[in-house]
Amino acid sequence: MYKYLFSPIRINSVEIKNRIAYPSLGLLYSYDSKLNDRYYAYFAERAKGGAGLITVGPVGVDFLGSGLLALSLSSDDAIPSFEKLSGIIHEGGARAWVQLFHAGAYSHPMLIDGREPIAPSPVFSAYSRVTPREMTLEDIHTVQHAFVQAALRARTAGFDGVEVIASAGYLITQFLSPLRNQRTDDYGGSFENRTRFPRELIEMMRKALGPDFPITIRMAGNDFVPGSTSDVETPQIAVVYERAGVDAINITGGWHESRVPQLPMELPRSAYAYLALNIKQAVSVPVMASNRIADPQTAERILTDGYADMVNLGRVLIADPEWPTKAFEGRTDEIRPCVACSQGCTDQVFSGQPVFCIGNPRAGFEGERRIEKTADPRRVMVVGAGPGGLEAAITAAAAGHRVELYEKSSDIGGQLWMAGAPPHKRELLEFIRYYTAMIRKFRIPLHLNTPVDVEMIRRKQPDFVLIAEGAEALIPPIPGATDADVLNAWDVLRDNPPLGKRVAVIGGGAVGLETALFVAAKGAISPEILYFLFTYEAESVGRLRELMFRGASRVTVFEMLPRAGKDVGKSTRWILTDNLKRYGVKINTSAKVTSIRQGTITYDRDGVTSAETFDTVILASGSRPLQRLSNDVAALGIPYVTVGDCIRPGKINDAIHGGFLAALRIA
Repeated sequence: MYKYLFSPIRINSVEIKNRIAYPSLGLLYSYDSKLNDRYYAYFAERAKGGAGLITVGPVGVDFLGSGLLALSLSSDDAIPSFEKLSGIIHEGGARAWVQLFHAGAYSHPMLIDGREPIAPSPVFSAYSRVTPREMTLEDIHTVQHAFVQAALRARTAGFDGVEVIASAGYLITQFLSPLRNQRTDDYGGSFENRTRFPRELIEMMRKALGPDFPITIRMAGNDFVPGSTSDVETPQIAVVYERAGVDAINITGGWHESRVPQLPMELPRSAYAYLALNIKQAVSVPVMASNRIADPQTAERILTDGYADMVNLGRVLIADPEWPTKAFEGRTDEIRPCVACSQGCTDQVFSGQPVFCIGNPRAGFEGERRIEKTADPRRVMVVGAGPGGLEAAITAAAAGHRVELYEKSSDIGGQLWMAGAPPHKRELLEFIRYYTAMIRKFRIPLHLNTPVDVEMIRRKQPDFVLIAEGAEALIPPIPGATDADVLNAWDVLRDNPPLGKRVAVIGGGAVGLETALFVAAKGAISPEILYFLFTYEAESVGRLRELMFRGASRVTVFEMLPRAGKDVGKSTRWILTDNLKRYGVKINTSAKVTSIRQGTITYDRDGVTSAETFDTVILASGSRPLQRLSNDVAALGIPYVTVGDCIRPGKINDAIHGGFLAALRIA
């Protein structure tokens, strides 16, 4: 089905079985810069899953450039552990690469024992919040030598190739950028001088490694930082790399500090493939495309339309390491989705915590969370088809139990339908596609529109019950909150009712802000209509932008805390905040609502009582667990486990991981 995606390709002397690459992604499975069993188990599954090329990294070339958290190949002592890892990757059927890394100004003193980071120039870094020391000529030559030595160690350890990172705002991009490189010597100023550091580095590496060992480079297609390198200059940089001896070029988006989203749901699938095409048109070596390539159809199209020669599946292979095998075998519906939420990966790394995946309970836990086939199949009744119940059901079925799934509503998914309603959140509905396919795969009887009570459980007499009752909207103790004309966020996100011109949302947590954005976007023109109007110049650019971000309602959020969005993910909060501003959503913080009467909201703020009148009032005050069944089932004497929000309201990962672990407890 995917003829080109699964065709082989050569990078220098190395043949790769298909066009699928797993790129370097920080995992933080150790805090001593060393590989361990958790890394080995993680990469073993990615290699066995069918990817053609697996890149381990980022791997530091020296301590100043990588610190305590990144893996390191800065000494020969690391060779044996990397040799073990290359063997594991080869055993899985993939080619093994190492990405060599130096953060430059992005190094934080806290991670390098309080030492001063180095960079081309002493320019303050908004990412690390420090001003680095300007590199001397000796520093430059020392770092170049460190890259070469690390590359030699990677080859000694059995890796098939090395990749140099020249993206994301790290050291090499700092040399390239006129914003960060203010040197007046041979390494600054002109284009030739700003490209000198990476050019020399690649030439040195090529000389040391010989003509046949693959050297690739990961570069920014556009820094997406005003005043820095844009996609007008990047093809010229790629030509420099090719002439210096690079065998393939891996294209990604911009810097970590860019105000253009690089990874989350807001970024459309394959949105940065155009950056790869921009480079491909300038060079003759293979080019790889990156960022939000989530499904096999998109991956194949990138190849057939000439955007690139290979595709990177990063977080996608965290979510499902078997993505390549399932695509090859035509089982695309069974691919566990990456929904680009950033919660288990990017948010974790930015917080200095190990990577996991909200939708794959085994990611990062491959060595300990195993589904073992039972020798004693049980009749299992799963009550509730939200994400927790769904994961519990398919995990129990995968273990060999006889599972039946019951849901009181007319479809599976539970709160996923509401979570996937706001703009750019529809990726979450991919979970419903996946679980539907897995229910079909395991032939799990599904009983919709079927409320379950104790009498039904007594009548069915299962061997084990998994209860995933879920939660319900919490009504705050505000006078007027229970009035018939007051809506709650769950109703609005689920049913999408008509609303008034002036809308109030009470509650500025994640649900409240997402609801506010959902409401504010109602009535704004769609991307398809924007494309049509822009193509035929039907409206001015200014008017089009207004139509994009002006919906049918003006929205005001009331949040009693000093800051809204406290529970929004660290790496995506700024995106949500920016979008709320674009849609003109007003956010009143430190505003405690004291009453709601016929659309009039009275609230206290800084000791002052105020009132505003709205056409529609929406409550977004959280949720509370449903425990009607779980409180009664204990009396039956049937073994049971509760799952998800009926224990306590949490995030999607709490439900999915909880459902998985609960199913492993069936006995």
